[in-house]
Amino acid sequence: MRDDLASVVTFLEGVHPYDTLPRNDLVRVARSFVRRELSEGTEIYHHGVPLEGLYLVCSGAVEIRDANGGLVSHLGPRNSFGERGLMRDGRAATTARMEEAGLLLMLPVAEFTALCAAVESFHRFFDRSPAASLSARARSGADLAGMRVADLLSGKVVACRPETNVVEAARLMRDHHVSSLGVTDAEGRLLGIVTQRDMSSKVLAGNFPTSAEVGRVMTPDPVSLGPEALGSDILHRMFEHGIGHLPVTEGGRLIGMITQTDLTRFQAVSSAGLIHEIARAQDVAQMAAITARIPQLLVQLVGAHHAHEVTTRLITDIADAVTRRLLGMAEAQLGPAPAPWVWAACGSQGRQEQTGVSDQDNCLIVDDSASDADMEYFRKFAHIVSDGLQACGYVYCPGDMMATNPRWCQRTEVWARYFRSWIATPNPEAQMLASVMFDLRVIGGTAPALFEALQAQTLVNAAKNSIFVAHMIANSLKHTPPLGLIRGFATIRSGEHRNHIDLKHNGVVPVADLARVHALRGRLVAVNTRARLMAAREAGTLSVSGGQDLLAAYDLIAQTRLETQARQIRQGQAPDNYLAPSALPDFERSHLRDAFVVVRSLQSAMGHGKANLGQ
Repeated sequence: MRDDLASVVTFLEGVHPYDTLPRNDLVRVARSFVRRELSEGTEIYHHGVPLEGLYLVCSGAVEIRDANGGLVSHLGPRNSFGERGLMRDGRAATTARMEEAGLLLMLPVAEFTALCAAVESFHRFFDRSPAASLSARARSGADLAGMRVADLLSGKVVACRPETNVVEAARLMRDHHVSSLGVTDAEGRLLGIVTQRDMSSKVLAGNFPTSAEVGRVMTPDPVSLGPEALGSDILHRMFEHGIGHLPVTEGGRLIGMITQTDLTRFQAVSSAGLIHEIARAQDVAQMAAITARIPQLLVQLVGAHHAHEVTTRLITDIADAVTRRLLGMAEAQLGPAPAPWVWAACGSQGRQEQTGVSDQDNCLIVDDSASDADMEYFRKFAHIVSDGLQACGYVYCPGDMMATNPRWCQRTEVWARYFRSWIATPNPEAQMLASVMFDLRVIGGTAPALFEALQAQTLVNAAKNSIFVAHMIANSLKHTPPLGLIRGFATIRSGEHRNHIDLKHNGVVPVADLARVHALRGRLVAVNTRARLMAAREAGTLSVSGGQDLLAAYDLIAQTRLETQARQIRQGQAPDNYLAPSALPDFERSHLRDAFVVVRSLQSAMGHGKANLGQ
């Protein structure tokens, strides 16, 4: 790059977010940059030192390493670095070194801070905090009026051509369980709309024969809205025009249909409403019909921009209600339990982090006074509850971590022996089982104190055993973020999910594992991942800066996972945990990768015996 202002301006015009600046502001910012020609091997800054500014690579390559020397990424032209430290406390969160000789541009701290304060695109791009993430998603109210139309759409578009026979159109409505059809041309552009009311008033009771084409019966050029419109716009259009069906178009093409029935269904579905119905369900079939509406609830909660911990808590509350109703049904069928007992959930239900994809992980803890005959009662009891959960969509655990497995339906003394054995001999199986069982949470039963005493003693024993804690730390590092070294993602290379990343096992699970270790170290009783991280920060087992970074990273990863599942549901697909990074805009992809970098950095710190990067 030549040493002149024009060349810097030209370069910045191709780099986001500088490309959002008006020309005069871009020229002013270009003048603020300091040029640095650096040779191979030169250290740009070291972890923990005050940063001079934000760096931008023009040529050459930069190597980024965490506080423990672990390689984070290789950066090339147009990549920025140093922003994490600048947005936190002004000190470098990593170490940067020239991997290949080249030119860097450095934007001084004062100018960077001023831009972030004055220009929304800069603040959104460089601020990785949870608040900024929500702002970037244009957080609105949780009611219908504040929802985006795109977040209200579900299922596939059902449409026909204008030359379609009205009888065939009626069959289409019947087969797809819809009350209207969009009428489109060969390119999918909206021409009109035909409804069941049109069929009855214009054909059955009107002047058109059943052989008529839809184009003669439809309402041409109907009122429509774009996907960025709000729920309030839908209500206003329907009231103003006296209509019950509103096509949604983008670039003139039909992409969905909103009806009054959709709005009624949206307003009727809430976690409290579903729990109310579950508590009064007479049998498993009724509950299964209720839980079938959970995907719709997920779409609504995500579309209303609830924080991920709120969404997962509300969905888990429904699973808890189903479980408790089944516990009551089992007792009604078998009679009163012969001994005190408690039913506990582990896994995502135990942590109150269930999403649109959940299996069941549970166990029964029975008082030591139970006889062998009494235990036979509890085995039958477990099958009734577990089979009911399966019928309601909470599928059997692939690893058989359920109370139906005799191993996980035991007296308190046996459970205490399990935990003592896992702590004393932390082999791979013990590490895996301890990781699952340390997430236990009571769902129902007659004696919660059974679990409370077991948990208290186990935490004391675990925290005292440094060898066990070391093994649990090693186990927590087995799931790693999907980071590629060349400023990208390490995607799945083959199979059904090729070129995707797993937002569960390589996203939220690594954070859950870190939080569990911190809970063990601090003898913390919290089970929820976010609650554990906050408690660890308060207890001092996780520093304030490390906790802040990890919470922000976890929030973004977990929110992205929920948004991916909601999008899949809206498209008529079964939700899963896989995301193609290429489907994300550059802005969101950059933030997600930075979140994974934070997680890997904290894993590295944990592996080196440090609580976090800030210590």
